[in-house]
Amino acid sequence: MNKHCDVLIIGTGLAGLFAAANVDPKYKVFLVTKTKTKNSNSRLAQGGIACEYNENKELHESHIQDTLRAGAYLNEEKSVRYLVDNGYKVLKNLIDLGVNFDLDEFGNFLFTREGGHSTRRIFHSGGDATGRKVVEDLRNIIRLRKNIHFLQDTMALDLIKEDGKIVGCIVLENEAEHYAIYSKKTIIATGGIGSVYGSTTNDLNATGDGIGMAYRAGCEFKNMEFVQFHPTALYSEHQISRQRFLISEAVRGEGAYLRNVEKERFMIKYDPERMELAPRDIVSQAIYREMYDTWTDHVYLDTTHLDPKFLEKRFPTIFEYCKKQGYILGLDLIPVAPAEHFLCGGIKTDLLGRTKIDNLYAIGECAYTGVHGANRLASNSLLECLVFGFSAAKNINETFKNGMKEDTYVIKEIANYNYNYKPIRKKIGDYMDEHVSIVRNEQGLKLTKTTLENIKKNLEKYPNLTKYYYETLNMVQTALLITNSALAREESIGCHLRIK
Repeated sequence: MNKHCDVLIIGTGLAGLFAAANVDPKYKVFLVTKTKTKNSNSRLAQGGIACEYNENKELHESHIQDTLRAGAYLNEEKSVRYLVDNGYKVLKNLIDLGVNFDLDEFGNFLFTREGGHSTRRIFHSGGDATGRKVVEDLRNIIRLRKNIHFLQDTMALDLIKEDGKIVGCIVLENEAEHYAIYSKKTIIATGGIGSVYGSTTNDLNATGDGIGMAYRAGCEFKNMEFVQFHPTALYSEHQISRQRFLISEAVRGEGAYLRNVEKERFMIKYDPERMELAPRDIVSQAIYREMYDTWTDHVYLDTTHLDPKFLEKRFPTIFEYCKKQGYILGLDLIPVAPAEHFLCGGIKTDLLGRTKIDNLYAIGECAYTGVHGANRLASNSLLECLVFGFSAAKNINETFKNGMKEDTYVIKEIANYNYNYKPIRKKIGDYMDEHVSIVRNEQGLKLTKTTLENIKKNLEKYPNLTKYYYETLNMVQTALLITNSALAREESIGCHLRIK
């Protein structure tokens, strides 16, 4: 049942979809997703896309400097300049395809501001539903392309590597069909790692699958210790799901304050210049300190000085969700706490999305492009998906070679057992939450490393042909990469706070 395509894209978030949209239509593209195409972290993005939609060099330079400053200057400056300078034309490409953004009554684009930004440069759609709106628009557009084929409920298990090159991927479709997809070019666009932690703003399907596959194939990784925690996930002591509802940074961009449980506004102690609009690492660490000092597990987002009608119109998704939880924006203090949000490191690539292995690309959150440094600037993530998704597609178009790989790869037979991996996943999440979270120390990191190594050893000893087994294997491998990187970096910087 083996299949063949010209370009295989693993993942259907914004990076994968936009890359597919820009591959030459004469090439056959497979878009593979382990669940449904609608499930992705891109869909959950509320804030927007950071972009200076102009050719003003001073404004571009301002965006570059904001990004470098937020990333504690551990960014690769050439990557940041590439991101910002290509943002205008790439976003114009997206808009020309038919993707819509919010406009004012005169037909001009509306912009907002978020933490770490010196100007209002954030595009948004549907108020606070940017990710969902953009992904839906783009998915509907490329569904009409005859060269693009979606394979849903198809879990990518491992890359096929022959003679030092990637020639495809082994997949498991509908938990039943186990076969190879041969491709001339392969793009990993699998998104985030949220399920590695016990609480996250991510889609719970984000289990680090691309990172696990890339590691087993021999890719390089960088800056895996820099895991960003979003400061304002809605807090509830009765929360059951590990997924936390995100309250966009744009709410603070429109004037919301942070207060501790004593109702004191506290950001002046940590960043008096930028206050609530400081970068996320600073705000998350400040909230952690306030929770520690006040013996509680949350702080408050205060919008009571803002007009509820304005907030309902500007943030319809957040307003409605909070209302269902018993809170009214503009009237009530909203309890919030940090939760895992974004991986700033990942599979090392160049500016064209290429990994060190021939024919293999990585784009989006799973990739390390050098853009984010020690902490991501708000709303640069969707821009990164667009810029590097476009670059990867362009490079594929320019370097494509005919000639298909023959069906010579022998797929190993693996037993199928109905094992329960939930206790293992919970153990991984508990250790990561306690020891590899906002604050870290050597003792906790070493304990976590030993625990994860034992889990990985036992999983590898008993391979199992199920989606849940491979997800769990990818989770523990990703957790180990993060933990080992956190152990190696002894100084505190950006998202990585070592107390000893």
